[in-house]
Amino acid sequence: MKINQMKNALYILMAAVFFYSCKDGAASKAVETKPASSSQLFYNGDIITMNSDTPEYAESVVEQNGKIVFVGSRKDAEAKYPEVERIDLKGKTLLPGFIDPHSHFGMVSNSMGQVDLNPEPVGTVTNIPDITKKIKAYKVDNNIPDGEWIFGWGYDDGQLEEKRHPTKSEIDAVLPNNPVYLQHTSGHMGVANSMALKKMNVTAETPNPDGGNIERMPNSKEPNGLVQETAMYPFVGNMLQILAKDQAKYFDATQEYYASNGITTAQDGMTDRNTIKFFQSQADAGKLKIDLIALGGNNDLKANLKDSTIHFKTYKNHFKVQGTKIVADGSPQGKTAFFTKPFKTEVPGCSHDCRGLPSLSKEALNDLFVTAYADDNQLFIHSNGDATIDMVIEAHEYACAQLNQPLDKDRRTIVIHSQFVRPDQLATFKKYNMEPSFFTNHAFFWGDEHVKNLGKERAGFLSPMAIAIRIGLKPTNHSDATVTPVNPLFTIWSAVNRVSRSGATIGESEKATPYQALQAITTNAAYEYFEEDSKGSLSEGKLADFVILDKNPLKVDAMAIKDIQVLETIKEGKTVFKKQ
Repeated sequence: MKINQMKNALYILMAAVFFYSCKDGAASKAVETKPASSSQLFYNGDIITMNSDTPEYAESVVEQNGKIVFVGSRKDAEAKYPEVERIDLKGKTLLPGFIDPHSHFGMVSNSMGQVDLNPEPVGTVTNIPDITKKIKAYKVDNNIPDGEWIFGWGYDDGQLEEKRHPTKSEIDAVLPNNPVYLQHTSGHMGVANSMALKKMNVTAETPNPDGGNIERMPNSKEPNGLVQETAMYPFVGNMLQILAKDQAKYFDATQEYYASNGITTAQDGMTDRNTIKFFQSQADAGKLKIDLIALGGNNDLKANLKDSTIHFKTYKNHFKVQGTKIVADGSPQGKTAFFTKPFKTEVPGCSHDCRGLPSLSKEALNDLFVTAYADDNQLFIHSNGDATIDMVIEAHEYACAQLNQPLDKDRRTIVIHSQFVRPDQLATFKKYNMEPSFFTNHAFFWGDEHVKNLGKERAGFLSPMAIAIRIGLKPTNHSDATVTPVNPLFTIWSAVNRVSRSGATIGESEKATPYQALQAITTNAAYEYFEEDSKGSLSEGKLADFVILDKNPLKVDAMAIKDIQVLETIKEGKTVFKKQ
């Protein structure tokens, strides 16, 4: 597989997936989709409509044939629908179904066939010996023969006791006869053992590729196993080819996992052409119980635009390709995001002015914008550092000038992550009708690392939801699963509290209210996909996509939001998950 073909794989492979059991250890399972009755009336609970910028409650909501037909008083509902099936919420909370602004459905599936190397609270790894023990046990437990590839995901050097990446020699010591590739939690780097390096033709003579780094042994050109950014693409491409055979095996389990988290619309955040065909085949076979949205890869943009089988922004059997994903830089915790100011700590493979890496040249990014805008193709651009966001804004301006299009046309270009966007860039987003999709989970998982690497001021402005909302933007907020847990309630919690692993607050002034955090995964997320007329709030005529929670996120203590349980998920009037 060539390097340019592998770029589409980069963000399909991320680095951590949430455990599938309930937070409190209680039994939980997905249920088979069951036929809805002719109409259902939900009452006797906190029914949050999400119909305005302040919380509004309804006494009842009626679903009929998969759509909402009534929102209002129970008395009026029963008068209008006397034969309705009555669903007593018993004081629980009903909301519009959660809409996933950005994750990687395909890699959640793929992670089910790999070794889990996540640190707490997602996994159990604390040091490098834990990693080597787990990968050795995986070979034994799964009867993997010598010579067969073994993959792991989710290790985080910043959370290991050694505060470094494992090396090829440490992996060789326990698995000398298998090629091994372990993906870092950021999804922007990984470690290969000697056999894997040999199979991928990486030697002391191999030069660093443009936009990437092959880390070397001290005082030597010999690779130590760590490959970053474009240097990891061959390993990722190889892994995806090998794992592709198990796509169907884990498809149902993956959508049930999303449904168990209250999600009625999921995203696959960068999808190659073969996987687009696979998803559509699953949809056409009637296997989708929730909606699934795919983003094509930027290297496939021209091919996808010419493909008569792809109808962008249009569902077919609960699946659609919405637009195109561009990866424009790396990760802040991996120190490969592209900044205007340098990192404050040592950066592997860099000796001075270490500001990270853009993944594309200015010219390449400009060309992608022109191609997409000429065909009204919606763009979703991965951009963490402020220097990358400058490139994105300039590409937008360039494309509009080349095509003689208005700068503020309603394209809804989405700048994914926008982790370290500057205030002036947010103002430009507003001016140009661009929107950020934030990633506040970083405050918990890597907030402490960002303070060390970037300084308190920059770290405190990560994913600045409060100011974005204040100036009139409609930000969404995502998990980027498998990078962090897909759980939307944790995402709400991180936006509201911005608490790090150490208990520090990362940017007090940028805390969102619980209601704003809910908007980011309901109304604003529907807007991101041009679906505000059919999803995101409880209004007559919209789809009957609901989630029922055991507590109201607007009424519990802010620190308790992450402990709220999803009791039931309903897609177009049909239960697709129910906690037992």
